[in-house]
Amino acid sequence: MTTTASTTAPVADARALGLAHYAARGVLEHVLARHGITFQQQIALRAAVNADAPQAPDDLVTQVRGSLKADPADIHATLDELLAKRLLVADGAYLRPTDAGRELLAAIGAETAPVTARIWGGIPAEDLAAAGRVLSLVAERANAELAALTT
Repeated sequence: MTTTASTTAPVADARALGLAHYAARGVLEHVLARHGITFQQQIALRAAVNADAPQAPDDLVTQVRGSLKADPADIHATLDELLAKRLLVADGAYLRPTDAGRELLAAIGAETAPVTARIWGGIPAEDLAAAGRVLSLVAERANAELAALTT
């Protein structure tokens, strides 16, 4: 009688999620460091670039806080850093990305695209769909828990 070794896929849990997040973020942070920008700066700059119109600083802080759950004072400091780097510019009461800010995000995107393709490539669509559903549910529940803790 022959037995075959079976591999059991690990169960998704908070640790697995964290390990995947930090592994992928580590790759991104290597690229960001070469461009002289931090992870939080990149998130804030991306929020400004993807906005339909120039944003008030508090609106950008709200968007970034929704993504990173960071302290608003830290996010305001990040916006100040982006202004000092001339990646954002004040336009009256609003902030808008500069051409240099847009070009930086494009360069980061071009540099990370092949790495992203290698990381995500070959994962079956049904696995990605299942993971997407689970991650959305986890984020929804964690956001609800965080809201309950902060009110």
